[in-house]
Amino acid sequence: MFETLKTQVLQKNQLIKDIRTATPKDRFRGLPSIDPEKCPDWKQLQQNCPAKAMLDDYKIDLGKCTLCGECEHLCKDGGIKFGKNHKIGASDRNDLIVNGEINPIKASEAIKKYFGKSLKLRQVSAGGCNSCEMELNACSNANFDMGRYGIDFVASPRHADGVVITGPITKNMAKALEDTFEACSEPRIIILVGACAISGGVFQNSEELDRSFLEKHKVDLYIPGCPAHPLTIINAILDLIGAK
Repeated sequence: MFETLKTQVLQKNQLIKDIRTATPKDRFRGLPSIDPEKCPDWKQLQQNCPAKAMLDDYKIDLGKCTLCGECEHLCKDGGIKFGKNHKIGASDRNDLIVNGEINPIKASEAIKKYFGKSLKLRQVSAGGCNSCEMELNACSNANFDMGRYGIDFVASPRHADGVVITGPITKNMAKALEDTFEACSEPRIIILVGACAISGGVFQNSEELDRSFLEKHKVDLYIPGCPAHPLTIINAILDLIGAK
């Protein structure tokens, strides 16, 4: 009993009271901005990008970007800067192609009606490295406490309103993912978390992937990162369901 009280005094209250205004720590890399005049070697930077996320029109595809910071390091004149804006989720895949700004998530009235007060999700690791999976677990810990918004992960897809997918979707996981999604009752949603899930990430050209699931089903929310930060994840889901 004494040790429990001692720990509570030392650690104090770990709860992040306001998820909407909280910000990640200083080392966090968020929304990037690009100054074309300070990036004369853009072609070289493109060749060095491990995820091929740098596009010809001086924009970065957050759906592919691993936020490794290599481009920022190589651009000696400061033409590329990763800011601290962690609210980088998108409801449209094209909105992840950015340069300093990102369109807000569009919450549909249907999603708000069905899931605005309660959202149960089944997480599927489709060949992931466990990084995004760990951050999803952190969403429910004492710090972030996603459950206070009525958002929880459940053990069975039959109890879920949709799936959260991590990993590039390997051939070995393609059928399991499809079966899991089909077990969710309608209406159901699909959320992709991490660069691997959104685009395949650094594995996008691998012959061991089967991403046909994403060709057959509409994705409702894209949450980029490698891994995605809990604050990014929770804020994106809250925006999707129209929560304040």
